Amino acid sequence: MLSGSSRSQTILKLALPIIGAMLSQSLINLIDAALVGALGEVALAGVGLGGYMMFLATALVFGLSSSVQAQTARRHGEDNPEQRAIALHAGLLIALFVALPLTMLCLWQAPRLLELITQQANVQAIAVDYFRWRVIGLVSIAMIFCFRGFWNGIQRTGIYLRIILTTHAINVVTSVCLIYGIGLPRLGAPGAGAGTAFALFCGLAMWAFYSRCYIGPGADAWQWPTRKGLLTTLRLAIPHSMQQVWFAGGYAVLFWILGLIGTASVAVGHVLVNLSLLLILPGVGLGLAAMSLVGQALGRETPEDAHRWGWDVVHVAWACLALLALPMLLFPDAILQLFLHDADLLAIGRLPLQLTAIMIVLDAAAIVLGQALLGAGANRTVMAVTLCSQWLIFLPLAWWIGAVQDYGLIGVWWVQLGYRCLNSLWFVLIWQRRRWQMVSL
Repeated sequence: MLSGSSRSQTILKLALPIIGAMLSQSLINLIDAALVGALGEVALAGVGLGGYMMFLATALVFGLSSSVQAQTARRHGEDNPEQRAIALHAGLLIALFVALPLTMLCLWQAPRLLELITQQANVQAIAVDYFRWRVIGLVSIAMIFCFRGFWNGIQRTGIYLRIILTTHAINVVTSVCLIYGIGLPRLGAPGAGAGTAFALFCGLAMWAFYSRCYIGPGADAWQWPTRKGLLTTLRLAIPHSMQQVWFAGGYAVLFWILGLIGTASVAVGHVLVNLSLLLILPGVGLGLAAMSLVGQALGRETPEDAHRWGWDVVHVAWACLALLALPMLLFPDAILQLFLHDADLLAIGRLPLQLTAIMIVLDAAAIVLGQALLGAGANRTVMAVTLCSQWLIFLPLAWWIGAVQDYGLIGVWWVQLGYRCLNSLWFVLIWQRRRWQMVSL
C-alpha cells in the first residue's frame, strides 16, 4: 500500500500534464479571440457564435473519451494487455460512424443552426463560414477523444500534453497565415476555423503514430471490436455526451436569466462564468486522474483502494482550488478590474466573485468524484445527478430568485452557491454508498 505522500505524488504525476494541456487550450482560445478581434466586433461575434455551435457539436462525441478511458483503465488494472486496446478500437469505429454523418449534417444545415442564436445577417455570415471550417475537423476531434482516453487510461498522460502543445503551435501559425493571407489564401475571420481544422488533422496523425508504435503495427495489433465491446462503449459514452450537451444548454439558459435582469448582469456574469470555468480546470484534470486510478484499482479487484483513491484526489483538489480561489476572495476588485472598467459593474461583481471563490472549492468533491464514478462505469448516475441538480433545482430557482423576486445577479449567485453545495453533497453520498463498486465493464 502506498503512503500518503506517495499517493499524492502519483496523483500529481498523472494530473499535471492533463492540467497543463487544458490550460493551454484556454490560452489558445484567448489567442484566437485576439487574432480575430483585430478584424472588428462583427468578426469577433461571428467567431464566438460559431465556436459555441461547434462546442455543442463536439459535446455529442465528448463521452467517447471517458468511455475509452474507463475501459482501458480497468483492463490495465487487470494486467490484461491483450485486451487493453479493444475499447480504443471500438471508440474509433464509433467516432467515424457518428462524427462523419454529423459533420455532413452540420455543413448542410449550418445557416439554419446559426439562425437559432443570431438574426444579424453580417454576424451570421461569418459564423456560418467559421463553423463550417471548424466542423470539418469533427471526425478528428472524436478520434482524438478516443486516443486521449486510451493514453490517460494507461497512465501515460504526458503524451497528451506534448501532442496538444504541438497542435496548438500549428493552429496559431496556420490561423495567422489564413486570417491575414500570409503565404496562404486570405480568408479573414473564417481562417481561424480553417487553421484549427488543419491543426486537428495534424494532431490526429500524431496520436495515431504514437499509438501505432505503442500497440504495434500490422493487422494483428488491430482487434476488431465485438458487438458487446461496441455496445459497452456506446453505453458509457452516450450518458456523458448527453450530460455535456445539456450542461452547455444550461449555461445558455443562465445567460437568458441574466438578460432578464439587465445588460450589466450579463456583462458581469460573462466574466464570472469564464473565470470559474478557467479556475476549475485543475479540478477537472485531477478528476481525470481519479478516473484512471479508480478504474485500475477496480481492475485489480481492490475496491477499498478505489474508494480511497477518490478521497485522496478530492483532498488534493481542495488544496489546489483553495489556493487558486484565495485571490478572488481577498482581492476581488483587483481581479475584476482586469476585465471591467466601470465602477458600477465592479460594485455589482464584487460579492458574486467572492461567492465564486467559495463555490470553486466546494465544487471540488463533485468535480473529482463525478469523474471517479465515470472511471467506475457509473455514467448514468453521473448524468442523472448533474442534470437534475442543474435543470430541476438551480435554473428554476435562479430564475425565480434573480428575475421574479428581483434579487438580481447576487441572488442568482447565492442560489448557485447552494446548488454547488448540494451537488457535492449528493456525489459524496453516492461515493460513500459504494454501489459503483459493483458495476462491470
